[in-house]
Order: sequence, then structure tokens, then C-alpha cells
Amino acid sequence: MPRIPIIDRSAMNAEQARVYDKAKAAGSPLGGPYFAYIYLPQLFDGAQGLRNSLAAGPLSPREIQIVNLVVARHYSARYPWFAQVRGAIAVGLPLSVISAINAQQAPSLPDVREATCYATARELLTSKGLTDQTYAAAQETLGLEGLVALTAATGSFSMTCLTANTFDIPPPADDPVPLAT
Repeated sequence: MPRIPIIDRSAMNAEQARVYDKAKAAGSPLGGPYFAYIYLPQLFDGAQGLRNSLAAGPLSPREIQIVNLVVARHYSARYPWFAQVRGAIAVGLPLSVISAINAQQAPSLPDVREATCYATARELLTSKGLTDQTYAAAQETLGLEGLVALTAATGSFSMTCLTANTFDIPPPADDPVPLAT
């Protein structure tokens, strides 16, 4: 059970209802950490905007999913892990990749961009930055815009995971690949 009261749409104030309805009409996420974000409607709206901006950026959907899986696993964030596994399956990431990340092992990623996304996100999280070697390799492989997007995605999804963990937002019962303990 979440630590935070879930605000029903009928109990939202005008600004909460406006941003909620806008996100719902766009088919954007409404649950998970968004249960907390709705308490600050500008944050809710901004988080949706950032999510959409990153999705339209230079990283492929698979690359974004790899980054998000790495972040969710790093924080042991159960709801975000659930949501990203679902997304990873939808974009065709093999279960072996998802399982390796879940086991905190390097997945077999023959695509150099995908492997770079994995390695760079891991290093950002574990070292709080990048060595000159990793930075150069990531910039060479992803380009400067791709590296900026990867760094922003890692930070943005860290906020998502920390929010879900802080407010103890559980995944649904139909979790296809539960987070390893």
C-alpha cells in the first residue's frame, strides 16, 4: 500500500484536474510516481513534458528502455521496474537482456549504441559521473546530443525511481518480471 494518499480524479483541484486530463488525453502515464507528482501539478505536467521530450530525442525507444531499466535496477524501484519491463518487451528487447540487468549483470548487447547506453548509464549511477574514456566513447558512439539525452534520461528516471521508492508505490500484481531482491 502506498504511503501517499492517491487522489481520485473527482477530488482533484482545478489545476490537478487540468494536467491530469491533458495527460490522460495524450495517453501518458498517470500512475506510479505520477500519483505523487499530481500533488504539484506543475511538476506532474513538467515530468510529462520531459518524458515526451526525451522520447522524441536522439535515443531510440530501445536505448531509452535500456537506460530506464538500468536506473530502475540501480534504485531497486519496483513500480518503475515493472513499467520499464513492460516497455522493454513492447520495443522488442529480449528477455535475456532484461533478466541480465535484473541480475545486475552486463547484458549481451551486440548493437554498439545499446551497449554504450547500458555502460554509460551504469557508470553515471555508480560513479556519479563519467571517466574521460567513457565520456569519449559515448560521445563518439551516440554523438553529443545523444550523450546529453542519455544523461538527462538517467537523471530524470532517477527522480521517478526515488519518488516511487519514497512513497512506496507498488507494482500491479501482473508484474511480468519482478525485480530481483
